Formats: sequence, structure tokens, C-alpha cells
Amino acid sequence: MDKEEIKTYIPHREPFLFVDKVLEFEPYKRILAVKTFPKEQEFFKGHFPGHPVVPGVILAESMAQAAGVLMSASFVKDEDAENMEGCYLMGLDKVKFRKIVNPEDQIQLHAEVVKLRSKIVTFKASAYVGESKVAEAEFMATFY
Repeated sequence: MDKEEIKTYIPHREPFLFVDKVLEFEPYKRILAVKTFPKEQEFFKGHFPGHPVVPGVILAESMAQAAGVLMSASFVKDEDAENMEGCYLMGLDKVKFRKIVNPEDQIQLHAEVVKLRSKIVTFKASAYVGESKVAEAEFMATFY
């Protein structure tokens, strides 16, 4: 799935679209996506001058967007699914940032469905750079 297809599943747009490509997708189960923040990304100017680091909140948002693509694409590809127009994040839990992410690092975004009931979904997500886990979180979202 390329960036243009991703845009059909979530409403985010540049500069706030944090999923570049989807490598693996199992409807209603899991997704593997990637994001690379170029060194020219605006937030690096202030976070931190002379030592740019991807903000933790941006890593969390990237994982949440990957989870949003997972569910939205699942609904679209499921002929029996009700029409879903969008998604709102309801909660974050067990968020941990384990290592620094630098400009130009390719971040692998993993998300899996833990629980799906009606229009509320719980996800477990993690972000890796290479073999190193850099962040993890659990999310709750509602779809409308």
C-alpha cells in the first residue's frame, strides 16, 4: 500500500501524515507500516536544536495512524462491514519510549487488534528501528 492508497483510509495529510507505506496487512488482525522522517521535517528545528530527535508524541501518533489504516482498510475491504466514515482515538495506555529515533531512521510500525467489539477497538502497537524496539503503546479507538 503506497501513500496515496493510505490517504483513502485515513484523513491525515502532510505535514501530519505519519505513515509512508504499508508492507503487510491482515484485515482485522495486524499491520506493518513504515515511516521515515526526513531531516528537513519542521519539528526537528526545535526538538532539539543541534541534536534532532523524533518526539515521543509523534511516535505514538504514527503507531495510532497505522492502527487506523488497519481498521479502515479492513472495513473497506469487508463487504459485510457497516459503512465507517472515520475514527477517533479514545485512549492511550502503557506508552513507553525505549530509544531515541533520529532523522532519516526508518521506523517500522506494528499494530495488532487485541479486542474488537461493536465500534470500539483495542490495539497493541510497537515501533522499531532495525531490530530495536523504540516505542510501544496500547490504544483504544472508536469508529463512526
